[in-house]
Amino acid sequence: MKGAGRRILGFGALVALLMLSSCTATNEPMAMSKSAKEILGNPEYRAISYGGYRGKNRDEQPSIEELKEDLKIMSAMGVRLLRTYNLQLPHAPNVLKAIKALKEEDSSFEMYVMLGAWIDCQGAWTSEAPDHTKESEENNTSEIQKAVRYANEYPDIVKIIAVGNEAMVHWAASYFVHPSVILKYVNYLQELKRMGKLPADLWVTSSDNFASWGGGEDAYHLRELEELIKAVDYVSMHTYPFHDTHYNSAFWESPADEANGFSDHDRVLMAMQRAAFYAQGQYESVKAYVHGIAPEKPIHIGETGWSSISVGFYGNSGSFAADEYKQAIYHNAMREWTDAEGISCFYFEAFDEQWKDPNHSEGSENHFGLITLDGQAKYGLWDLVDEGVFEGLSRGGQEITKTFEGDTTALLQTVSAPKRRR
Repeated sequence: MKGAGRRILGFGALVALLMLSSCTATNEPMAMSKSAKEILGNPEYRAISYGGYRGKNRDEQPSIEELKEDLKIMSAMGVRLLRTYNLQLPHAPNVLKAIKALKEEDSSFEMYVMLGAWIDCQGAWTSEAPDHTKESEENNTSEIQKAVRYANEYPDIVKIIAVGNEAMVHWAASYFVHPSVILKYVNYLQELKRMGKLPADLWVTSSDNFASWGGGEDAYHLRELEELIKAVDYVSMHTYPFHDTHYNSAFWESPADEANGFSDHDRVLMAMQRAAFYAQGQYESVKAYVHGIAPEKPIHIGETGWSSISVGFYGNSGSFAADEYKQAIYHNAMREWTDAEGISCFYFEAFDEQWKDPNHSEGSENHFGLITLDGQAKYGLWDLVDEGVFEGLSRGGQEITKTFEGDTTALLQTVSAPKRRR
């Protein structure tokens, strides 16, 4: 991207501009809490991506009480660290309010937040053609200002600020920016920490596709990316074998030596093993690139997940990837691997959300949650239902029960093996 960032506000000017509205880190006594360094990579502090939206658009903001319901459910699942995505809407600030309320009600309640600040290019989400060489300065500055404000207002809760979500990957054609934009804001936040304008133990990152962190094509291997790798406190990378069952299917389809002698169930299990290895391989590719620049830089997984329903690319008219059984296998495999390796994995996601594809109720984007909209635990969480961890909890007045009424036979009837490789 030759010439990208030419119109980007300089770092010195950015500091001068944002310092006018940034808050000084609070001097009030902080409730007992862990630092990002202590939380990330600790399997006792399970991480998850969270959106509490229950309606078909984000105009229907979840109430504080609804957020508290969700927080109690996630806590029962062992989640202690959750991720939000933007500050343009009330959702993320209300999550912080809800956590604070629960902590006041019960001093033992523990939940921390990776606070996302959304970053756009100029013309993103408008009738204009996006200009990826320029940033949306007004939007981006506002997001960063709010992130600073909330990190200072809730220092016992906000432990990480993520500058952008998939904001550098080129297939994010509606809004991606040059790495220099992300670098500018990361440097600004790190400078605030040095000046005592943000908590010193707050960590700063950007959460993006594995390719954006150097684990893929050479086109991403830019000087500004190298500088960004050095500037962040850790790398937050995304990996989605689920999507690549369509876009890069070679790893997914049953090879010739599985064509005969294996049952469909066996082929499903082998395919899911390949999917887990695929995700691990993308992690290792990022690690190889990042550690060639900053050998000690921590790397965690900011997103990965598996949808349970699809009538499109990933269903029975496509790659045969989407169902609850495969979702459970992938979730458990990723948890087992990351826990063993000391990697935090912000599994995507806690609950189904239907605003993502409101015109297609069975669109895959609506079904990445481990729990349905009406509070049914999908197969990957059935064991927690059996253990009684959700006893006394509900979502929208519905007790947390098992999908398929707990009938494994009915569940398995929805499972299809991948295509055989031609």
